Amino acid sequence: MGFFKNLKEGLFKSSKNITEGLSDIFIKTKANDILLDEIEEFMIRADFGVSVSEKFKSLLASQKFSEDELKKENFYKIFSEEISRILKPLEKNILSDDTGLKTIIICGVNGTGKTTTIGKLCKLFKEKNKKIVIGAADTFRAAAIDQLKIWCDKNSTDMIQSEVGSDPASVAFKALEYAKNNDKDLCIIDTAGRLHNKKNLMEEFAKIVRVLKKIDPEAPQETWIVLDATTGQNAITQIEEFKKITDITGIVMTKLDGTAKGGVLVAIADQFKIPIVAIGVGEKEDDLNQFNADEYAKALIH
Repeated sequence: MGFFKNLKEGLFKSSKNITEGLSDIFIKTKANDILLDEIEEFMIRADFGVSVSEKFKSLLASQKFSEDELKKENFYKIFSEEISRILKPLEKNILSDDTGLKTIIICGVNGTGKTTTIGKLCKLFKEKNKKIVIGAADTFRAAAIDQLKIWCDKNSTDMIQSEVGSDPASVAFKALEYAKNNDKDLCIIDTAGRLHNKKNLMEEFAKIVRVLKKIDPEAPQETWIVLDATTGQNAITQIEEFKKITDITGIVMTKLDGTAKGGVLVAIADQFKIPIVAIGVGEKEDDLNQFNADEYAKALIH
């Protein structure tokens, strides 16, 4: 129940925007066809995307409500259920009791909260008694290494690092080697987010994966992208660009508390069908947790 409270508070801006926006439409609009058009346009403005908005409109039209029945309360219920239906297949249990060493590469553009997310993920995993090592392979930013070190010290987590400007693949290799030799459950690799230099980034990723496979042919088991919800539709562009560089197996959406357009997560889920592993709704340690579709839908509109 603890995180659901954080989630409701974190999604307050989005929830307020959606409920007030829809209420306004229902107050001003009477005719069914016009009402459905207004709802569709509002959802597009709230970053749910054209595809999801069109599906909602079709769903409402198919219900064949009478004018008396087409009330905002009925719509809120359908809205919440449909969001949950879209998101539910993309839940992923990242806190399972799986055994064996797993390597997770974390990617994303600078500024999305990538380093902070790694620190918060460490706390989540630690609570499940997972033994972790972090590989600070974003060697182009001294601040990223320093920030990771603070989080690792806070969570009593081992960290492998090197000099600023050193080879990221070397750091990744040493981190996984350390994980294997010290009976760790998880090796989490931070990476650079320099999308403006895509060719170099692609080569860097390829090299990291190549050296990891020398130690574990199955590595990396996961590659998660960290997205900033406040960037709206730009988050979709970031996924498209990173998908050209590496296979994405999970999404972490941060800063949902900083936007009134929480619909972008639904748009991303509908378009890419990539599992959503965790969401962040604030700056505190406890403001990031494993994703739950029903809770998200319930917190988004109530």
